[in-house]
Amino acid sequence: MCGPKASHVGARMKRTKPDTVMSDTTQTPRSGPARHIPLLVILVVAAVGFFTLGDYLTFETLRDNREALLAWRDANYLAMVAAFIGIYIVIVAFSLPGAAVASMTGGFLFGLFAGTVFNVVAATIGASAIFLAARWGLGESLTARLESSEGTVKKLKDGLRENEISVLFLLRLVPVVPFFVANLVPALVGVKFRNFLITTALGIIPGGIVYTWIGVGLGGVFDRGETPDVSLLWEPFVMGPIIGLCVLAALPIFIKSLRGRKDT
Repeated sequence: MCGPKASHVGARMKRTKPDTVMSDTTQTPRSGPARHIPLLVILVVAAVGFFTLGDYLTFETLRDNREALLAWRDANYLAMVAAFIGIYIVIVAFSLPGAAVASMTGGFLFGLFAGTVFNVVAATIGASAIFLAARWGLGESLTARLESSEGTVKKLKDGLRENEISVLFLLRLVPVVPFFVANLVPALVGVKFRNFLITTALGIIPGGIVYTWIGVGLGGVFDRGETPDVSLLWEPFVMGPIIGLCVLAALPIFIKSLRGRKDT
């Protein structure tokens, strides 16, 4: 007599369980439009900053305020470090104009070693903020589409996953890739945040050293009434090592490609 009732209850539980699971998954915050808010805020602030801050984050502003900045640094070193890193993070996170000026300011205020460390830390944190905002918003839906794709898109996706570290390093090392592009694209195609963080922190060090190095000499440049020569970035003794690092980053991709051809 208990058997039919037990089976009836069991069948009813089986019918209701999927509905319960489905309701749990559909009520997560990421399923709503709120997930797009961080990326939208970044895009809006970046657009406003592009049109309003271009005349402020310049070498002229640094030159006109250098005495006050140096005096405040000498009196409040830790506060200056915290303020500099915070401002640099905001500049990178919202893709505001003046990132190059900020990097050179790090060298001008703190010297080559400390300036490079502060520049790399701030740029890495700011880049991670963009990555996470894009991943939380558009990145999740686009990644899901890529996962279910076929044909050429699938081959590109699989190739990226197999060579994720190398591709991310190349995005950082190749000078022609804009910094914000190297922050957004990985988030939209579903790369691992850990790999993004590591390759960003390491990959921006060469460029960070060069920009900071130029900044160390800004005092003398300002004294002569000249403008910093950013063309130094394209000199052979600077580009040579960077190109060499690009070749090293691309080497694993080339080796895997050769192995794949031999296997076929």
